[in-house]
Amino acid sequence: MSVDQKQVNQIIDAIGGKDNISAATHCVTRLRFALADEGKVDKEALESIDLVKGSFSTNGQFQVVIGQGTVDKVYKELVSQTGVGEASKDDVKKASEKHLNPLQRAIKTLADIFIPILPAIVTAGLLMGINNILTGPGIFFDEALIEVYPQWADVASIINLIANTAFVFLPGLIGWSAVNRFGGSPLLGIVLGLMLVHPDLLNAWGYGAAEEIPTWNLFGLEVQKVGYQGQVLPVLLASYVLSKIEVFLRKLIPDAFQLLLVAPITLLVTGLVSFIAIGPITFAIGNVITDAVVGIFNVAPIVGGLIYGGLYAPLVITGMHHTFLAVDLQLIGNTGGTFLWPMVALSNIAQGTAALAMMFILKDEKLKSLSITSAVSAYLGITEPAMFGVNLRFRFAFISAIIGSAIAGAFISIQGVKAPSIGVGGLPGFLSIFPENWGSFFIGMIIVIVVPFVLTLLFGKIRKEK
Repeated sequence: MSVDQKQVNQIIDAIGGKDNISAATHCVTRLRFALADEGKVDKEALESIDLVKGSFSTNGQFQVVIGQGTVDKVYKELVSQTGVGEASKDDVKKASEKHLNPLQRAIKTLADIFIPILPAIVTAGLLMGINNILTGPGIFFDEALIEVYPQWADVASIINLIANTAFVFLPGLIGWSAVNRFGGSPLLGIVLGLMLVHPDLLNAWGYGAAEEIPTWNLFGLEVQKVGYQGQVLPVLLASYVLSKIEVFLRKLIPDAFQLLLVAPITLLVTGLVSFIAIGPITFAIGNVITDAVVGIFNVAPIVGGLIYGGLYAPLVITGMHHTFLAVDLQLIGNTGGTFLWPMVALSNIAQGTAALAMMFILKDEKLKSLSITSAVSAYLGITEPAMFGVNLRFRFAFISAIIGSAIAGAFISIQGVKAPSIGVGGLPGFLSIFPENWGSFFIGMIIVIVVPFVLTLLFGKIRKEK
């Protein structure tokens, strides 16, 4: 038996044996298990295995951090040894849902909707960052780069168009993912989302400045012809309604007539309900949520920054951080920028710094190596190896990162740092920040590099002396 096979066998034993595995799959870095009884897991034995870089439980799933590339080989060997059939992520999600309470189910639903579209949004954020460099004044010269070198103006224009596409047609992306999650046809979800931002509708971003709002007259009822660009809630609720109508009709209508009747009726009914009720109601709710969040940070930015900057990493442990992606997108759609996401980027850097500091404290060569690699990963926006593999294992490192993140969050909140988009949440994060806020954001970066590093070394020294 090879070393890899032996270690995979050790992983199986540590999570309670093959009989404890209801379903298993993997993502880019982690094995994901739906276990019959998580109480049977021997975490100490599990995390002593060389292949394992950490483990945690979230949303009813037990996840084992292995690392990019290696995880695929480990998973195949695990399937071979246990006889568990290769499962999709949906299979594992369904198997793990029975362990969730209603709040966890709601959070998980939001995560299932937004995680699939995150790559498109992050890509758009990076491209907008490049556009910011080309068009922002005061970065390289007093004027914008495209004014000094006009030949780059059209390149910047194309980059801006490509970058903005994901945000202009955001309801289309959400519609596809949400309808798929709710059990409907993803294609109808795309059509629904694009319908809500149709060019014939008054653009939501011009709603406040419009002198006259165009309307439809539907049987004596006046309905505003308003689009929902940049809005999250209208398409989420409309997607749920569409999915339920479609599923109902597919059960009711014979197979021979489904192609002719199901999609047209579903879209027509959902469309009418969306423009008459769902859209206006959720648009108002979205504005209330936006005003409330903005109001808190306007009245007490230092308190808001301390709380969100400090709590983001603990929220990641629970999975609740996914709910704030919807808030970020709502803020971007309503106000043109979000002050929450910059704190996410700094929180990730803080976790990476704490893990890096542990390299100077630890003597175990495996953990020292893990500290370095996980720090690099966190600096590039992926914090799981640092958080679950190093910092949470040595709680003082995790606490140090939280303190640094809270201080930096308070500082950039006072300075009003905003991002026009969501990008890579680590060192490259500055690309997604408004150029006029770069100075303050860089100071925030210095805080989350220096404070967690110094505190981790200090707490580590105190711990040794005890």
